[in-house]
Amino acid sequence: MSGSTFGKLFRVTTWGESHGAAIGAVVDGCPAGLSLCEADIQEYLNRRKPGQSRYTTKRQETDQAEILSGVFEGKTTGTPISIIVRNQDQRSRDYGNIAYTYRPGHADYTFTQKYGFRDYRGGGRSSGRETIGRVAAGAVASLLLKEMGISLTAYTKSVGPVTVPSDAYHFDEITENTLYMPNNQAAKEAAGHLDLLMKNQDSCGGTVECMVDGLPVGLGEPVFDKLDASLAKALMSIGAVKAVEIGDGISAAASSGSRNNDAFAVRDDRIIKETNHSGGTLGGMSDGSTLLVRASFKPTPSISQIQHTVTEEKEETELSIHGRHDPIIVPRAVVVVEAMTALTIADLLLENMSSRLDKVKAYYTED
Repeated sequence: MSGSTFGKLFRVTTWGESHGAAIGAVVDGCPAGLSLCEADIQEYLNRRKPGQSRYTTKRQETDQAEILSGVFEGKTTGTPISIIVRNQDQRSRDYGNIAYTYRPGHADYTFTQKYGFRDYRGGGRSSGRETIGRVAAGAVASLLLKEMGISLTAYTKSVGPVTVPSDAYHFDEITENTLYMPNNQAAKEAAGHLDLLMKNQDSCGGTVECMVDGLPVGLGEPVFDKLDASLAKALMSIGAVKAVEIGDGISAAASSGSRNNDAFAVRDDRIIKETNHSGGTLGGMSDGSTLLVRASFKPTPSISQIQHTVTEEKEETELSIHGRHDPIIVPRAVVVVEAMTALTIADLLLENMSSRLDKVKAYYTED
């Protein structure tokens, strides 16, 4: 299987299946000398692990990270960093009824047609559990960005019909509710909506938003490797993401040039934008203002309602999906969006070091 590696210079390869022995990632290209320990990675993995609330799967996993290589005496060595998380609570028997049946909304049909075989236990490689590797690698990338004065803040902007308006954000409330929304009242309303869906054996989707502050000007390339395009690819690669927006996103289509353009100004001898409709990018490159990106997730396809489907033998049938599933993916996906954003920026930062001759000469010229 190709396509399990992301990035050019700061590269991550994820591996493993939902019901295999373990899952993890290999990070290559991380500069030597970065302080890193398992606790740094665990902090991020704890944000996505199951069993945190009644809105997440009851699968009991500690998701304990082990660093196998690439770190010595608390510092990265510049060699590949291998991270493993062992699976502990697989219940493969829950998936026996879908061994030869295609689940609506899942990759069962396409995976079988492509490879002629599939691991039906929890979706195998197509499982959301694959994101463990992304989050572990994203933790490393985030530490690198922190060294550069770059910070990321991700949160749930919407759950089903409940959306937090941008002027009602309270970032200190993100960790005060189990949905990771920047508004406790909105989280309460969203919880009520989810409770009703769960009674009806249904699910819903939502949107994760991520803000990045401290970016230098010029990250990204002006043609195919735009910052926007790189972020879109990174976030669209997350299972269940169906749309990605930068800045005003789709609302810009209903705007006008006079309103959508961000006027420039000078403050404290610095060039700034007076507004940020563009979401921190211009011409595919970062413009120095806050990067604003959001990813919209479809409803969890694993629901207990009876659904019409077919078998591998082309027989029509009905299916009720058993097992332990999230009624909404979004809360646990917040850290996944943050991780993929961090990986994208870390890769572009390293790539940007060779954009100008004076920067290259400055690096290799002794004082």
